[in-house]
Amino acid sequence: MSLFRLIPALLVAASPFAVEAQEPTTRQLNLLGWQEFSEIMERGDIETVLVPTGTLEPHGVLPNGSDNLAPQAMAAELAPRLNALVAPTLNYGFTGSFAAFPGNLSISEATYEAFVEEIFAGLAANGFLNIIVINGHGGGQTAVLSRVAERISQEHRVRTLVSNWWSATSDITFEVFGEDGGHAGNNESAYIQAIAPEHVHPERYSADMAEARMAGINAYPFPSSIVLYQEGQGYPDFDPEDAAEYFERVNERMGDLIEDHIRRWNLAGIYRGR
Repeated sequence: MSLFRLIPALLVAASPFAVEAQEPTTRQLNLLGWQEFSEIMERGDIETVLVPTGTLEPHGVLPNGSDNLAPQAMAAELAPRLNALVAPTLNYGFTGSFAAFPGNLSISEATYEAFVEEIFAGLAANGFLNIIVINGHGGGQTAVLSRVAERISQEHRVRTLVSNWWSATSDITFEVFGEDGGHAGNNESAYIQAIAPEHVHPERYSADMAEARMAGINAYPFPSSIVLYQEGQGYPDFDPEDAAEYFERVNERMGDLIEDHIRRWNLAGIYRGR
């Protein structure tokens, strides 16, 4: 058993955050020194690490790094509520049909899988019980993250969760916008507008930049940098009030979902004491 997994005996399993933690000077692993990190883990104050993952690829008139910016901002928002630390964002992933667009940067699937596995294993070795991936890029990357997370859970006896935030909150997209969203569509544009409005450029936008994928048609490279989930729905409107509401509601929902999983793991006593 790792020294860092010696949990205080007074932990109440029914609550995900039963031990009253001493507030760290920062929740960002990038900014914590090794001495404070050691003290945090030895006290058992914090068991959860949030891992933002994304990639660099075109997003209409949003930053190419939107898949990094969204989960990074979400993790920072949720960390105090979840009593978690935030790992450095994994900014590079693998893309497919967007590879020809300027500014796109992709690594191979095999390289990504090996890299992610080493990162997750390192987080487990450092004493984290709950490794929560907030993923900003879907497609094959989600499958790799899920596959690696399952292996790490089994091999290191830790609890892992991989979340695609836009899928887990799709009902909120319909409630805020009255329709479905898209890659760089109304939903993702709103989230990025809430956190980095100066880097969203409506003046560059044209509806011709957006289209839905069609059954029976596979264009490579894909010609549009905004991909609608449904034909005729999801065009960004860049409304600041919608953006603020969407940002707040998505963060609240993601906090609820993660918190509930940790609560249920604790109720079941899974991997307590390892």
